Amino acid sequence: QVQLVESGGGLVQAGGSLRLSCAASGRTFSSYVVGWFRQAPGKEREFVAAISRNGWAHILADSVKGRFTVSRDNAKNTVYLQMNSLKPEDTAVYYCAAGSTTYVSRSYTEYDYWGQGTQVTVSS
Repeated sequence: QVQLVESGGGLVQAGGSLRLSCAASGRTFSSYVVGWFRQAPGKEREFVAAISRNGWAHILADSVKGRFTVSRDNAKNTVYLQMNSLKPEDTAVYYCAAGSTTYVSRSYTEYDYWGQGTQVTVSS
């Protein structure tokens, strides 16, 4: 089992930056693909980014390409989501998730373990 804890959310003005962290404990973290998802009030959960087990491969949602980057440090059991040039439409609760899938995936069904989420609010 893997336990995930997100941190780094907060209130930021449009154009600002935040870095979210996803800290893992439990079984070998490097065995898992990690994804970031977000959910805004009244909207469905949305894929944001995912990174492979070794960090060599990643995918990003079109809506965040050029603004967000995803990385991981397996020695620290942590995955990061660097968010730059934030927009009000990025406002949501952000979740990290871990899955034993072989490849990075945009589908939330591929992820077995989820954190509790961290709120990101971008003011205009």
